[in-house]
Amino acid sequence: MFQRSVIEQLESRMKEKRNFIQVITGPRQVGKTTLIGQLLEKLDIPSQYITADGAGSEGAIWIEKHWEAARRILMTEGAGDIILVIDEIQKLDNWSETVKKLWDEDTWNKIPLKLIISGSSRLLLQKGLTESLGGRFEVTHMGHWTLQEMEEAFGWTPEQYVFYGGYPGSAAIVEDEMRWKHYLTDAIVETSISRDILMLTRVDKPALLRRLFEMGVRHSGMELSFNKMLGQLQDAGNTTTLSHYLTLLGSAGLLSGIEKYSGSIARQRSSSPKFMVHNTALMSSSDSDSLSGIRKQPERWGRYVESAVGAHLLDGYMKSHYKLYYWRKGNMEVDFVLASGENVIALEVTSGRMRNRSGLEEFKKEYPKARVMLVGEKGFPWQEFLRTDTARLV
Repeated sequence: MFQRSVIEQLESRMKEKRNFIQVITGPRQVGKTTLIGQLLEKLDIPSQYITADGAGSEGAIWIEKHWEAARRILMTEGAGDIILVIDEIQKLDNWSETVKKLWDEDTWNKIPLKLIISGSSRLLLQKGLTESLGGRFEVTHMGHWTLQEMEEAFGWTPEQYVFYGGYPGSAAIVEDEMRWKHYLTDAIVETSISRDILMLTRVDKPALLRRLFEMGVRHSGMELSFNKMLGQLQDAGNTTTLSHYLTLLGSAGLLSGIEKYSGSIARQRSSSPKFMVHNTALMSSSDSDSLSGIRKQPERWGRYVESAVGAHLLDGYMKSHYKLYYWRKGNMEVDFVLASGENVIALEVTSGRMRNRSGLEEFKKEYPKARVMLVGEKGFPWQEFLRTDTARLV
């Protein structure tokens, strides 16, 4: 079975002496649970896997019960250490306070119980970690599968990846596009919104959040002001509500709003966001056209390629140190801007879409220290860019 490269890092960390809680985050259906199973098989260490899906309302008591069971195994079997895995831990109330208490007890008593926790709601996990577990954890983010991974695991072409995206569980049914689209809509989109957002976070207008997602998917790669969204969405409330809902959709690995680059944080935060899907499968699953049909339409295919590049950059942003923006000045624009400290790269994607490339030139005039990069026609091939580790760009 194919193994994602991140397993090597986790294997190395789990072989170390007990030091940090290992936190694995990532959206649904990217293989977190599968990877944990592969990891435990590779390690010659006793382990216990539990998932909060079956915890009911016990919460803290449920964690304590399984933690104590792992301690007993450690003592009775005389092992050097043991690994306890708690999957989807963010579903439990006050989980972080309980984990802190038990982890600190084991640290004080020198009990070599190692802990892995995982979940698909990044915001809720991060909230618990920062509130109670400061200095005690390391985070490994598992993003959507890359082109290189889908090539190695399933023999996909770059064009297939741009249309079908990076959900490995759906790879076996792509030949039946209608079945594939139903699977994406029912098993991934609806489940992510219902279980990772609506069940775990207060959302006063769930229908609005769903409509915002649908609008964002249709406009992926396009800038749209919150005021324009208010005009197109019924019962939209205010811009603060829309901004919050967009953050929730991003935390679930579905849809984000990229801010405008200006060199001023205040201006960036007040600008109109540029919609960007985290996985192009979210676009094609709601598209009535097929891969072959879209390939014949340069403008639409170009938007898919730009969104695939954007999703790749978003995944790198989740794992790395750079910030991701877009840039616009009048009619001139740059698709993406990567910024890390004083290192800035302006990136334009060209693949079928009619674009004015003077945006890169104007950006360079305004920010002379920035580097510029053309991806696609007459530049760095977009296929190769999707195989690139974006963390190494800045």
